[in-house]
Amino acid sequence: MEKKTLTIIYWIITALFVLFMLFGAVSEVMQVASAQKVLADLGYPTYLNYILGIAKILGAIALIQWAWPALREWAYAGFTIDIIGAAASTYFAGQGIGAALFTLVFLVPLLLSHWLWKRTAAPANG
Repeated sequence: MEKKTLTIIYWIITALFVLFMLFGAVSEVMQVASAQKVLADLGYPTYLNYILGIAKILGAIALIQWAWPALREWAYAGFTIDIIGAAASTYFAGQGIGAALFTLVFLVPLLLSHWLWKRTAAPANG
């Protein structure tokens, strides 16, 4: 596949992932009832919404900037930890393996975005 095509696919997947994370982040920072319920069901204090929401906003910004590649790597790592942690919390809170596996589905666009970023950022061979 051409680099231009990969770049377009990268930006579509990354933009959708970032928008999804920003939607969740705004819900968390604004302490909407559904975000509070999620944390309460998992046994966490609701103030954790502020921490997660701000972290997701910063991570989303880091994913769409091009100046600092290392910062982008950290954002990918942070989102990976967030998603795996959410899946584990879901499972250990007694919501079942199905709910936990559903949460892990969000790793697919994240990891695909990372892979495409590495493919499109690599210098052309030859």
